[in-house]
Amino acid sequence: MIVFPAVDLKAGQVVRLAEGDMARATVYADDPAAQAERFAAAGADWLHVVDLDGAFAGESVNGEAVRAIGVTFPGKIQLGGGIRSRASLERWFRLGIDRAVIGTAALTNPDLVKDAARDFPGQIVVAVDARDGMVATQGWADVSDVPVIDLARRFQDAGVAALLFTDVGRDGLLKGANVEATAALAAAQSLPVIASGGVAGLEDIRALKACAGIEGVIAGRAIYDGRLDLAEAIAAAR
Repeated sequence: MIVFPAVDLKAGQVVRLAEGDMARATVYADDPAAQAERFAAAGADWLHVVDLDGAFAGESVNGEAVRAIGVTFPGKIQLGGGIRSRASLERWFRLGIDRAVIGTAALTNPDLVKDAARDFPGQIVVAVDARDGMVATQGWADVSDVPVIDLARRFQDAGVAALLFTDVGRDGLLKGANVEATAALAAAQSLPVIASGGVAGLEDIRALKACAGIEGVIAGRAIYDGRLDLAEAIAAAR
């Protein structure tokens, strides 16, 4: 299982939000590239980078910071936030991003996802962000009437690399991962699932590792607050 340390970008800084609320941001670093280097030193092979401003704007806002991370981080980068067009996807792949996460557009423009999954095999991840079991979009500001499992099943034969499942109500709150809901999603369809939201410590890593169909886990605030040692988490996940 892959442990993805999270680098969430807001106005060029590394932050963590509580429940996706931009007004509840904690700044952890002013230099995203240096933070990425620290994660590499701890053994991270992957980063999960999110352009938070881009998620709300619908287009890249923190592009310079993302490019700087790409220069300094020797591993692979999974990027999300505001990727809602073919042109945006192609630009990021040309710049060396390894995987693109598509959330809002998966609901509003599913053909974009299906075409991209065909043309960029292994590089498209669909975000299924949940509030009370329903899909949240537009940087989690809106909640749709589509159940998470329904959205997930729309793409299980499209060739996407994985589903990224976030329990929005737990994200950034250190409440513990929603292992039960993540495992249920993995069992209900055929795509591998990446867990996100609420990871508080090694117990969450071990619990997710024990579940079938879970490819990875994203950890943010727990690492930044010192509750989760990244090297230990990577060892436990392996």
